[in-house]
Amino acid sequence: TITVIVCAHNEEQFIAACLHSLLAQTRLPDEILVVNNASTDATGAVARRCPHVRVVDEPEKGLVNARERGRREARGELLVYLDADCRAPLCWLEKIAGRFARTPSLIALSGNYRFYDWDWWGRTLLRAYDYTLGPGTQVLVKYLLRRGVIFYGGNFAARADALAAIGGFDTSIEFHGEDTNVGRRLFAIGRVDLAY
Repeated sequence: TITVIVCAHNEEQFIAACLHSLLAQTRLPDEILVVNNASTDATGAVARRCPHVRVVDEPEKGLVNARERGRREARGELLVYLDADCRAPLCWLEKIAGRFARTPSLIALSGNYRFYDWDWWGRTLLRAYDYTLGPGTQVLVKYLLRRGVIFYGGNFAARADALAAIGGFDTSIEFHGEDTNVGRRLFAIGRVDLAY
């Protein structure tokens, strides 16, 4: 079973588009969980109006606190994290599920993303990174140095039991580096891949 966890802090303008992109997937999530992280706007109310969405309130502000609360609340065997200001492509979850089904040893998967509101120049630079620096850094860090993996916090999936085995998210980290931290810790116990 798959739970998609959406972490949201003051995202009332974006959360509905994010949730509707999940409800339009070719492979629907078994559970959609929104962690309303100390929002002072109507994020929680907007999310609660969407069908098939469960909202939990996390009063302790911070992305890592929200991710950890989502991990503890989720019912799925595979946990997929998405930021509230994102929109998932139509086949996003189907591709993630397929990758885990084809590779039973895979415990975590991260992937790049696109900024839908960026201009053509920004999109071009990001695409260039995806085909040059991203793969090169992955080869260096994962295969040569064996120190971890490239891991994008805004778009990743992990088996719930693997996250439990590493003790979940390190809530002592406020923001920067939290995705690298969880990617490195998961890499230490099993196979972690990067999808392009």
